[in-house]
Amino acid sequence: MTVRTAPVFNDNPFELGIFSPNCSGGLAVTKVPERWNNSWENNLRLAQMADEAGLEFLLPIARWIGYGGATNFHGSVLETVTWAAGLLAQTKNINVFSTIHTAFNHPVVVAKQLATMDNMSNGRAGLNVVCGWNKPEYDALGMTMPDDHETRYRFGQEWFDIVRKLWTETGPFDWDGEFYQLRDTYSLPLPKTDKVPIFNAAGSQQGRDFAVRNADYLFTPAIDLDRSREEIATIKEQAAGVGRNVGLFTLSYVVCRPTRKEAEEYHHYYSQENADWEAVDNIINLMFAHAESFPKEVIRLLRDRMAGGHGGYPLVGDPDTVADGIQRLYETGFAGTTLAFVDYVEEFPYFRDEVLPRLEDRGLRLPVAGAA
Repeated sequence: MTVRTAPVFNDNPFELGIFSPNCSGGLAVTKVPERWNNSWENNLRLAQMADEAGLEFLLPIARWIGYGGATNFHGSVLETVTWAAGLLAQTKNINVFSTIHTAFNHPVVVAKQLATMDNMSNGRAGLNVVCGWNKPEYDALGMTMPDDHETRYRFGQEWFDIVRKLWTETGPFDWDGEFYQLRDTYSLPLPKTDKVPIFNAAGSQQGRDFAVRNADYLFTPAIDLDRSREEIATIKEQAAGVGRNVGLFTLSYVVCRPTRKEAEEYHHYYSQENADWEAVDNIINLMFAHAESFPKEVIRLLRDRMAGGHGGYPLVGDPDTVADGIQRLYETGFAGTTLAFVDYVEEFPYFRDEVLPRLEDRGLRLPVAGAA
């Protein structure tokens, strides 16, 4: 049987995907009235535009409660498995990922869900693995989050080993592990593609070790590009040491306007004048529990970037400036980046029409098959 290679494994020198459109607000922690409305209609329209533009993937965030503040940022979220299934059914070429919390989802069920989606989409499903970090969400689901990274990642590794075994073996098997005991379990059909792409984001050493062992692409923020260059080299060396090749992605947010002045003014308007600072601080307190030990200028940068785009790398300016920023990420060693906008549906077409051709001219993107 001929199997399809997942779209994210294509030959583009620098890959692009859309991040967090399933969440209210997207990535912009702002109170402006035009902030992202994560309705199904908007998500479908965006997905089909991204698909036609030749982007590689759509990536959701799995959230169960919001971050509070005036907007209750991420208080409304489309669940990622059903979201991905719906979008896969109405797109043609793009990978659509499901973001799965290992603690909240049984591995046998997830293996079956993802394999089903991969079959219905001719090999376009993807899995983004999250091993747990947000204690209020554990509380909301009546679960206890282990205090130590080691336990969370041991659990995540066993969870993923079960999923991977179910995707590669056709006969029933028993599993006697630390966290799961399974009898005569199997999952058919197998995925359509020979390799379902795996994403993972990690900051701790345990998380990096997990990603190097299991992920095809590891997400890491681009706070300082010189530091990112060193970080990428270290992770690639670590992956090579265990016989693997792991690509590094980062996350970005885009404010692209005809002039740099227009873009910078709008960026300041939504991310400074109208930021939901209470929600920003709630996110930072959850994600950076020891942030008070960071230098003040780093905290200020994190806070500003969190308001602008959930800590992503800012791509703010006219089309040439935005293309320059993407080229810098490429030259740093990143294999790709996610994109987000204050209003994805309204702003993506300008990025598509003005920035993507510039990236093609620079050799960072291949022309879209079938494009005029």
